[in-house]
Amino acid sequence: MDTRQWMSIMLFLSAGLMVVVACLSYRKRHLPVAKTMILIMLGAACYASGYAIELLSRSLSEVKLSLHIQYIGIPFVTTLWLLQIIQFTGTATRYRKQLTLTLFIIPCSIFIVHLTNDWHHLLYERYVLNTTGQIPLYLTVKGPWYKLHTIYNYAVLLGGIWLSVQMFLRALPMVRKQIAILLLGAIAPMLLNLCFWLGVKVDLTPFGFVISGLAYLWGILRFNLLRLTPLALAKVFETIRDGIVLLDYENRVVSYNGAAERVLPELGIAGRYPSLVAEVLPDHPELLARIEAAGTIDDRFPFERQHNGGTSYYHCSLSFIYDAGKVPIGKILMFSDITEMKENEARLRENARQLSELNAFKDKLFTVMAHEIRDPIALLVSLTELLGDELTAADIEHAELLRELRGQVQSTFYLVDNLLDWYRSQKGRVAFRPVGWNLQQVVHQAVALASTRAGMKQIRLSEQVSDELTIVADKEMLDLILRNLLSNAIKHTGIGGEIRIGAMLEGDSVIVNVSDNGTGIDKQTADLLRLEEPFFKVKANGDDTGDTRFGLVLTREFVRIQGGRLWFDSIPGMGTTFFFTLPRSPGSVGGQREIEYLKHEEKI
Repeated sequence: MDTRQWMSIMLFLSAGLMVVVACLSYRKRHLPVAKTMILIMLGAACYASGYAIELLSRSLSEVKLSLHIQYIGIPFVTTLWLLQIIQFTGTATRYRKQLTLTLFIIPCSIFIVHLTNDWHHLLYERYVLNTTGQIPLYLTVKGPWYKLHTIYNYAVLLGGIWLSVQMFLRALPMVRKQIAILLLGAIAPMLLNLCFWLGVKVDLTPFGFVISGLAYLWGILRFNLLRLTPLALAKVFETIRDGIVLLDYENRVVSYNGAAERVLPELGIAGRYPSLVAEVLPDHPELLARIEAAGTIDDRFPFERQHNGGTSYYHCSLSFIYDAGKVPIGKILMFSDITEMKENEARLRENARQLSELNAFKDKLFTVMAHEIRDPIALLVSLTELLGDELTAADIEHAELLRELRGQVQSTFYLVDNLLDWYRSQKGRVAFRPVGWNLQQVVHQAVALASTRAGMKQIRLSEQVSDELTIVADKEMLDLILRNLLSNAIKHTGIGGEIRIGAMLEGDSVIVNVSDNGTGIDKQTADLLRLEEPFFKVKANGDDTGDTRFGLVLTREFVRIQGGRLWFDSIPGMGTTFFFTLPRSPGSVGGQREIEYLKHEEKI
């Protein structure tokens, strides 16, 4: 075989290689860069196979036919390569369609001019038989459109190379390999084309596409050339909210994102990268010391920066970047903005300080109430009771008025007493010490204390509690529970009414009930109790239902502390029955071991 045949075989093989690259790219056809790669490789395959046919041609008509095949790819390959670089670098994203149409005006014109060249000879003025050698068979005299196309091609190549170099300087190491492969794919054919313009008679440009095809094939199989473009990585890099600075192993700044520039505006001032971090950030010696002192261990440290008259706080992490092996090739410095967290923390501390002061003031207030208000009211209760008895015995005219005054003073005293008991329970000042008690004895004591007030309204108190029932309870809390329930029953029972206290055993619990035949619970109080919402004394229409509500809330709280629950049945005009449970004692009276532990609060 002669030289012409060997060259043809090589060109056909290179065309086949480009078709293989196009097929590999077709698998990623959903990516714009892959679609462009397919068109580049098919155009280059037409160029190479057409030139192979030209080398085997025996006549001018065969040469012209081969040129038609070549010009399916020749006008478009370079422009498609520039379009691929634009897609990789993300240039003019908003005007991508308009830019693409503009770029392909001249290539489409060249294609049409070649098809009609025999009419106007603007691309090739004439074909001259080569009498000095075998390759090529015909020499061509170039026309003005051929020169225009050449200038346009080199301008496109230089523009693409410039964009690639700019992207290469700011790209991650993995992306740099992809950009280098794309540059090699364009530079190899360009250098061989320069040989043709420097006097070499044979157009070696198609052989440059052999190098391009091999480079692209290697890039696809080895470096995932079409899987993640630099544009995608750049977008991910830029959209990260944390500031990121990439450094090589020599502590030179390689790249950074916009968030890092907001943290360190000095990054945008430096003209060129890579640059030594000491030259870029000379005003941050502590940060430089951390970066330079890092051996092979990741580091975490705080960082502060003054911005616009305020202080910004950051949590910094310095981590090493490794290649495929275990050798570190660089560092990544990340700034996480924790300014808002710091400000919230400061506000919480201030709120906690204010709350502590308010609590201290509240404690003082209740202490004053306990000593300066409760004791005088208790004295007033005793004085009004004594004076009332004397006036009643003397049958003085205003004895009834004094009895009303005594009732109001007693009501106020009970409210204050309940309020102070509740306050101590909320502060943990009431010690919860459950021990075994005979329920009948506790009920007898509560009835005895309430009998005086019940007798004033001629209310009959009765209890039906077995002397065998024993419970585990805190005596002080149980007394308060019974006192409040009896006081509430006496208050809402008319003259000559009846109040009954009973108890029954149910499993491991004892159910205690306090029943009256009074007016029943008003609707507002009943609704609030069923919702189990906290409420306090609220006067309504001049009555004292607020006292009742507060006392019942306190009663329910203490029942819960005992491990039981409180509920009620009430019929307006017919009476109310309150039920509450207590844990049953497993032993006999007096044989219980005292259990002492801190009061446990539960939400109702």
